[in-house]
Amino acid sequence: MSSLALYAGPGALSWIENHGLDQHQIKVLVAASGGPKWFVLYGLDRYLFGEYFADRSQPLELLGSSAGAWQLACLAQADPLGAIERLASNYSQQCYPDRVTQHTISSEARRMLDVVLAETGVEEIVNNPIFRLHVVAARSRGMISSENRHLLSLGLLLCGLSNAASRRNLRWHFERTIFHNAVAGGSAFTLQDMPTRYVALQEDNLRAALMATGAIPVIMEGVTDIVDAPPGIYRDGGITDYHFDMPFHQGDGLVLYPHFYPTVTAGWFDKMLPWRQVNPVNFDNVLLLAPTAEFVSRLPFGKIPDRKDFEHFDDVTRLAYWKQVLDESERLAEDFANLLAGDRLLENIKPLMGQSNGSVKTVSTRKPVLTRSEEI
Repeated sequence: MSSLALYAGPGALSWIENHGLDQHQIKVLVAASGGPKWFVLYGLDRYLFGEYFADRSQPLELLGSSAGAWQLACLAQADPLGAIERLASNYSQQCYPDRVTQHTISSEARRMLDVVLAETGVEEIVNNPIFRLHVVAARSRGMISSENRHLLSLGLLLCGLSNAASRRNLRWHFERTIFHNAVAGGSAFTLQDMPTRYVALQEDNLRAALMATGAIPVIMEGVTDIVDAPPGIYRDGGITDYHFDMPFHQGDGLVLYPHFYPTVTAGWFDKMLPWRQVNPVNFDNVLLLAPTAEFVSRLPFGKIPDRKDFEHFDDVTRLAYWKQVLDESERLAEDFANLLAGDRLLENIKPLMGQSNGSVKTVSTRKPVLTRSEEI
């Protein structure tokens, strides 16, 4: 039984039926927020970075928030496999003292980022003409601009309540900021769902942008004084774009989205709103890859790693658990490579979603993937 499930939007399914799946047909690669959840995709990333896109000659737009942006920053380096190994090794072996603070966690993140980028990573990412990184961060407004824990917590509560009324209300609390590779000029993404600022990545703001996209409110310190970006405190990009709900790509070509879930949740606050669905139109040309429920059930504790593991397990148990997930994740890569090499790719693709009068519908006789969060 395959460890990997494939889901395609109507446009992507039609494209693959007519043209197959060649890596040069993929125009955008997406990576979501999720922290340690990424460990289940580590093996798949190794295959994508080291083999599938190894001879890439056409530009590939990379879009990520939080931990997803760090993943993609590895691909945009000259030695992507070396970078992803450094990220996985350092991230999966993190340990903290009993009395941990925002500063402690932020300092560890800066140390880890320096290791991942090594000596030449910043220059390589900024000047990469093929793998063009886009990093999403959220510039804070109102009380969320405060580092006072009580004011910040109250601001987040108000943000969650207003988001429950409408996702568009996030604009009163955050401004989405996309730090983008500027080799070809402007950002590849033009968004109108909420106020969005575009800032060119350069050697003196890349580190700050990557720190900002992972700066979880209350858990980590916000990032200020980012070169060429508007003044303010920048926080985790997953707040506005947790799993993303935006027009990824217009025109021919596909969007490849390796994801740890077969469900998509637009923003971080939408995790609490099981009725909120993403816009099916945005996923028309998306091919989403995710571990199967059967694969996850065979992992230690029957689940994908997450940040709560720091609270639920002692360090010895947690580190062994995370290492086993990293090892098991290689099976996803093997299954994807086998599907690409064989003649059973189409029959293994399930419909992601369709649209009929604004609602999700089945695009074939097979059951489509759900479009709401099923996270705990």
